[in-house]
Amino acid sequence: MNILLWHVHGSWTTSFVHGKHRYLVPVTPDRGPYGLGRARTYPWPDSAVEVTPEELRDTDVDLVILQRPEEIDLAAEWLGRRPGRDVPAIYVEHNTPKGDVPNTRHPMADRDDLLLTHVTAFNQLFWDNGGTRTTVVDHGVVPPAVEWTGELDRLAVVINEPVRRWRVTGTDLLARFAALAPLDVYGMKVDGLAAHLGLPEDRLTSHDDVPQHAMHAELAKRRAYLHLCRWTSLGLSLIEAMTMGMPVVALATTEAVEAVPPAAGALSTRVDTLVDAARGLLDDRESARRAGAVARAAARDRYGLERFLADWDRLLEEEVCASR
Repeated sequence: MNILLWHVHGSWTTSFVHGKHRYLVPVTPDRGPYGLGRARTYPWPDSAVEVTPEELRDTDVDLVILQRPEEIDLAAEWLGRRPGRDVPAIYVEHNTPKGDVPNTRHPMADRDDLLLTHVTAFNQLFWDNGGTRTTVVDHGVVPPAVEWTGELDRLAVVINEPVRRWRVTGTDLLARFAALAPLDVYGMKVDGLAAHLGLPEDRLTSHDDVPQHAMHAELAKRRAYLHLCRWTSLGLSLIEAMTMGMPVVALATTEAVEAVPPAAGALSTRVDTLVDAARGLLDDRESARRAGAVARAAARDRYGLERFLADWDRLLEEEVCASR
């Protein structure tokens, strides 16, 4: 099957393109947001191929994966076919709703020409999807090539744009944990974070836009993983950390309550409880190892790549067959 999709979310797309199909990824000369092409910091198989907008007009496409509202018009322009009418379409929603929650209307609400697929049951529940058909395909991750060792008495965090997103990503809570142990923060646009928090650089070290494999190798050395997001969808870096066997200290918000067993470290809406749990993991590496083993088992059971790809294969085949 030839599947057109834009490179929007690196980790999710990395898992998706590991399936059995041929994945057409638009590329433009500027490699901008609508023509990013193949990933450069994630390992993608050869079945993910770059195509220019000009090439798409004469390319067979069996199904379009949409991830942003404007991609509907863009696909129609580049393909000369209307997604959902002339070629089957699935819209993947990666994010929690914004605005007047829980009354936020999804931009694809009340459509009869596509399937709206959420990456978590929480997102499906909280978006107002109207009469549009919806389903959920839980995340799946490519297993990291390293496993947790935890020899460093440091805490790891992965956040993109922590200054701009601030309370959304729980950036304001980091100082509480930096008082316990040095923090290593990975992600995009994390440079200068210590200064924004008023912390000395020896209490918070930023690692900006590190390639995924190198980031995993460093995460695995840290004692525990902090997930302090108040209102984001389920981060794949959290699942990857769990898959490596990292113990997790997480806010019990959004889909984290389904993904993280309390025995995997700590899960609570009380920050004091999480601080105490992090202190315990830092003081007792054996306890951290046991919690990490629980995290690994839970992540591999629920978020394995084979299950993810099997769910998507079933969905893709159903949508293509239904359009014939």
